[in-house]
Amino acid sequence: MLKNKTIVLAVSGSIAAYKIANLARMCKKLGADVQVLMTQNATNFINPITFESLTGNKCLVDTFDRNFQYSVEHVALAKKSDVVMLAPASANVIGKIANGIADDMLTTTVMACPCKKIVSPAMNHNMYHNPIVQDNIKKLAHFGYEIVAPDNGMLANGDIGDGRMPDESVLLQYILKECAFEKDMTGEKVLVTAGATREPIDPVRFITNHSTGKMGYAVAENAARRGAEVTLVTAHADIEPPMFVDVVKVSTAQEMFDEVTSRFEESTIVVKAAAVADYRPKTVADNKIKKSDGEAVIELERTPDILAELGRRKSRQFLCGFSMETENLVENSRGKLLRKNLDMIAANNLKTRGAGFGTDTNVVTLITQNNIKELDIMSKQEVAGAIFDEILRIKKQ
Repeated sequence: MLKNKTIVLAVSGSIAAYKIANLARMCKKLGADVQVLMTQNATNFINPITFESLTGNKCLVDTFDRNFQYSVEHVALAKKSDVVMLAPASANVIGKIANGIADDMLTTTVMACPCKKIVSPAMNHNMYHNPIVQDNIKKLAHFGYEIVAPDNGMLANGDIGDGRMPDESVLLQYILKECAFEKDMTGEKVLVTAGATREPIDPVRFITNHSTGKMGYAVAENAARRGAEVTLVTAHADIEPPMFVDVVKVSTAQEMFDEVTSRFEESTIVVKAAAVADYRPKTVADNKIKKSDGEAVIELERTPDILAELGRRKSRQFLCGFSMETENLVENSRGKLLRKNLDMIAANNLKTRGAGFGTDTNVVTLITQNNIKELDIMSKQEVAGAIFDEILRIKKQ
């Protein structure tokens, strides 16, 4: 995902510096060329040898150290960098960069980099809220630096407050958002539905399905990483929603219908990946379940057909649905495509190994009125990418 990308990790003096070793490992595992810069103070918290072992590159600390190749001096490194992550960012380093002071390898390189720079402040909460520090952070943001808001929690001295650097997995998401994909969806407003709706029978029980939300969440995440403005309307899911999307949580099919239709007009691409329960009880109360020969009978009615309604309203939007079949995959899915006025449908067979609910993979056939494209088994992230590749190809025609 980060193949042929150069990631610069700039580490300043903070106890949180130990987390960056794992971030370096994560980036390296994704194929990146990872270059680590450290302030002299940072070496008191973690040894540069740790980073050199993880990245295979010399860790740069001293501007005047001649024990490295000229091709990786600060200006050359700055030119080839795709993103700089300054984490942890101490109050001292933030103040230096905000006011144009470049007196070591880290600050000179960061200021020379024309690429995106991401700053993750980490310090005591009183220091973080110092008005001078806050002014310096605002100054960095004004000049295009992206600021990662610190977490609230226990700090190194035992205090509780904000100033704590987020986990390295969160920092990785900022890096991936910046350079994992080309921004070929900039300007698109993407609306995605995901998860399993729940139709209450009574205050305890409900009708639902086995959807985990993984496919829909992968779709939303891929669109966001490609530069789109993404709204994710999600019912119940087994995983956390992706970062950098506008998340709207719903429970029932009616709630999803209301949220999606209210946002449809302003959207340019709509992908309905939610598994909506087809039926709901007519009444919801403990004493409304009918009895027939000693057995409980629940009267059902159909839930709103969200996809059909979107197809009816469609004008300039590209509308993609999902189809889950157990037989006659192409015929049944194409029929759904035509009935509901879709532009494309992503169809899979629940009997196919590696497809369907709860898996990390999927096997999908992309169907339009004039074309059928069968995809091999892929991760759901890869399937999401293939879906948008096809949508963009069709939109350009």
